Amino acid sequence: MEPSETSATEYFPNWQLADSEEPFTLAGMNVAKIKEAIARPAVLFGLLVLLLSYLTYFQNYNYPPQLFWDENYHIASAQKYLNGVYFMEPHPPLAKLLIALGEKIYHPNPFGNQFINTDYARDLPEGFSFVGYRFFPTLLAWLTAPVLYLIFLLMTRKPQQSTLLSFLYIFDNAFIVHARGAMLDSTLLFFMALTILAFFLLLETRDRFNAFFTAAAFFGAAFGAAMTTKDTALILILLVPFLLWKLWSEGHADLRAAQQKIGRMLGAMALAFAVVFCGVWYAHFSIGNIVNPSLPDNGYYQASDEYKVILDQGLTRSISSFPVMLRDSLKFTSHYARGVPRLDLCKGDENGSPFYFWPLGARSINFRWETPDGTDYRYLYLQVNPVVWWVSFATILLAIGMLLSQLFFPFREPLRHRFLLTTFVTLYVCYMIAISQLDRVMYLYHYFPPLFFSFIILGLVFLELKRFWKWDFSTQGKKMGLLVLGLLIFGAFQFYRPLTYYQPLTDVQFKRRAFFNLWELSCVKCDKTSSLAVPCQDK
Repeated sequence: MEPSETSATEYFPNWQLADSEEPFTLAGMNVAKIKEAIARPAVLFGLLVLLLSYLTYFQNYNYPPQLFWDENYHIASAQKYLNGVYFMEPHPPLAKLLIALGEKIYHPNPFGNQFINTDYARDLPEGFSFVGYRFFPTLLAWLTAPVLYLIFLLMTRKPQQSTLLSFLYIFDNAFIVHARGAMLDSTLLFFMALTILAFFLLLETRDRFNAFFTAAAFFGAAFGAAMTTKDTALILILLVPFLLWKLWSEGHADLRAAQQKIGRMLGAMALAFAVVFCGVWYAHFSIGNIVNPSLPDNGYYQASDEYKVILDQGLTRSISSFPVMLRDSLKFTSHYARGVPRLDLCKGDENGSPFYFWPLGARSINFRWETPDGTDYRYLYLQVNPVVWWVSFATILLAIGMLLSQLFFPFREPLRHRFLLTTFVTLYVCYMIAISQLDRVMYLYHYFPPLFFSFIILGLVFLELKRFWKWDFSTQGKKMGLLVLGLLIFGAFQFYRPLTYYQPLTDVQFKRRAFFNLWELSCVKCDKTSSLAVPCQDK
């Protein structure tokens, strides 16, 4: 990373980034030292981030007590794990295993087998509880906030600024409403955030032998967990060549030592990745060994003849069976993808949207609605915080402009964080290019990973800005600007809060929030209009 006036150890005096003969342990600390550590600004602001994200993400997460969006699929999958039923699914298994684990831990429902004969749960029994099924997705969404805070702290070295930058995630309505369900994306973002944190730690500790290779193993394990949650995490593989570039460019004085360092780093990453990746898939295979004929393909889900023999003979826990089971499971993803419909804007009930409208928040998705008293309505809407999304997109454009200007019209003072800006702008752009090549229908929440990258880019642009157009940015001015941004984010969050937490709204109140046509926010009794396409009459 770029040099900074303040070292990370000032904020984390007991966090061993460097090699030490006596590693830090809580047992070795007295009460006074513990109090002193907690009183550090970085810790106090970190606890504030933890509290705020608890209030927005985790509190009362079992409400509403009804299924919405993809919970129908993932709760059905979780019940198959709980009953040892074999199944295949288009997404890797980690998030669904955690959904099942939450239900296993809490066990609030007397029966956990209502949906083992289907891949789509419906008709919930009376009193059905979501406490267990939603626990881990919501918990990991809550914990993503302090991970992002640590990333910002390593970037800025300033706890106050890191806290305000964390508001981008803590108070985004779209992140919150989607994370408070038994779905996959909050788990994906948590492990992606851990992978990015490990990337920063690798840069921070690249001159410290033991800490560097611990960070490399951390990176591999976190990346393995992300890759066993959703395939879109593959974009993070681009962090590796950037690390190699950084280490190689700094190793000219001793190329042999640089080669050894790179080789050991890659070895630590690969080993940790393999352990997590194979371990998660092995857990998936070993748990599900009962073939249920009520499920697709008589319960075999397009398995090969070899895999069918493994299932029939009860060999799913055999290590020798692992390659066949993994091969068939990965092939099922492409088989499933062929059956996913394309985006069709002529459909009146189409919830998907083109990728190029995502940065603007289009289009919103009405997860569910009801009218508790016959007049007002409750809505659970995937609706963005416009301040978060629009400012983040503007920052992406500004960052690309800064990098291009540096390339063709170099500034008098070079960018201090050009390496990091280049890294995360590349992640953002490559993700969007890759998504643009898919012809299947995609939804607004598929923009969550690049949006998360844009938060880091915003932090880097904030550090770089000294002058824009006619305005000079002093240190105090930047602080005030960040405070104003934080207040605007919080204000927008409160404005859209009813759509996030399923609170009643009148039609007039709803229409006030639907001021941007591309979102296509529409109340129940209102005529739905589309800015993207008019429903085709001849279909």
